[in-house]
Amino acid sequence: MAATLELLLQTAMQRFDTAGIEQAPADAELLLAHVLGCSRGELVAKVFMGESIDDQTAGAFEALVLRREKREPLQHITGKAYFRNLELAVGRGVFVPRPETEMVAGLGIDALRAVVTPDSPNGPIAVDLGTGSGAIALSLATEVPHATVFAVEKSDEALPFTRRNFEAYGLGAQLIRGDLTDAFQELNGKVSVVVSNPPYIPNQMIPRDIEVRLFDPELALYGGDDGMQVMRAVSSTALRLLVPGGTLVVEHADSQSAQVCELLENDSWRQVRAHRDLTGRDRAVTAIRP
Repeated sequence: MAATLELLLQTAMQRFDTAGIEQAPADAELLLAHVLGCSRGELVAKVFMGESIDDQTAGAFEALVLRREKREPLQHITGKAYFRNLELAVGRGVFVPRPETEMVAGLGIDALRAVVTPDSPNGPIAVDLGTGSGAIALSLATEVPHATVFAVEKSDEALPFTRRNFEAYGLGAQLIRGDLTDAFQELNGKVSVVVSNPPYIPNQMIPRDIEVRLFDPELALYGGDDGMQVMRAVSSTALRLLVPGGTLVVEHADSQSAQVCELLENDSWRQVRAHRDLTGRDRAVTAIRP
């Protein structure tokens, strides 16, 4: 017997809610739209019209609901994550970009757009340190097309996804496999903007979100005993890469703003400023190379 879309959605929402999933209605709709190969808006129209699906399609939806019910990230199930204007390939082994990082990318984009390079026909240069899925680097490249963007990633598990995303959006962006501590020696003193979302969770801390704890790669999460180990490397590398007056943008945990500001000030950065995300939490710091 064919099942109505409305009943399938209601059942999935209830199960997700019981499992403690905050965005239960949205996740149910996105999963069903994924199974049907339509947009979320088109799904809403189908539900309004009282449409049904056959048992085979309903079974495919049930299989995905079971996975999400066990707190597997929605993006892993669908294989894609939306970030600003991008649809990125993601999965097990690569960090799923979060909404708060869109603000961090926006700070980098604003800084890059403000760069005036009258003596350079190729436009300004930006670098993304530890690019993961490529979310920040590819946002810079697509939204500031006159710039040249470089990105580095060292995770062998993440790189297949990173490469797919660079192939899809990477015009004007260049990806290398390597460590951010010594990458891009050829760009020393030539870069206008450096952006990074480094791992910043202290090693002994357990992430609050189940999806993060169970599915995000440890390499993208943990930043040493105090969470600042990779942040220190980002500061050092950015000082090496940036032109005088160049901009650094870094993301951090909502409890680390003062810690990151102190680190950068001790490294002689100027105009160190904290920035809040749309929920009012401190999530990023910008600084100017002296």
